[in-house]
Amino acid sequence: MIRVSVSAPSEVMRAGLESLLSASADLELSAEAAADVLLIDSAEVDDSDSGPPVVLLTDHPNPPRGPAAVLPRSATRGQIVAAIHAVAAGLLVQHPDLVSPGPPRDVRALSVQPLTEREIQVLGMLSQGLANKNIAFQLGISEHTVKFHVSSIFSKLNVSSRTEAVTLGARLGLVLL
Repeated sequence: MIRVSVSAPSEVMRAGLESLLSASADLELSAEAAADVLLIDSAEVDDSDSGPPVVLLTDHPNPPRGPAAVLPRSATRGQIVAAIHAVAAGLLVQHPDLVSPGPPRDVRALSVQPLTEREIQVLGMLSQGLANKNIAFQLGISEHTVKFHVSSIFSKLNVSSRTEAVTLGARLGLVLL
């Protein structure tokens, strides 16, 4: 059970977010002092606070760097819940719409070739843990074609496993975990 505290500039927004989270059986609304994760709807967040990790909902084009997760206010319930789970597990989350381009964090990213739209779709399905057979079925293509796309993804990202591909894809903002 993940304890979540919600902070929002208006009572209506806070009540809406709390209602959204209460639908998840593995999340428990909590006071800020006892929370595992803070869900904050705001344009600003105080980086100096050393409390629980923060999931920030914002429309600010240059969000602050302090929160463990940054999502747009238009994020879906599923994205918010997934971000809370990721942050509780110690991961960092940034929505692709809010990530400003900058130098890559991974040296391998320097030699990365751009992926096609179909390869990005396949990479997204790899990030969900789907097998080649399931990917083929969902995309309406042959399993052989999926293997070709996976091989191409490995080559373009300069990786040798699905885990490496998904990790680097997430770092590059190609997939949202």
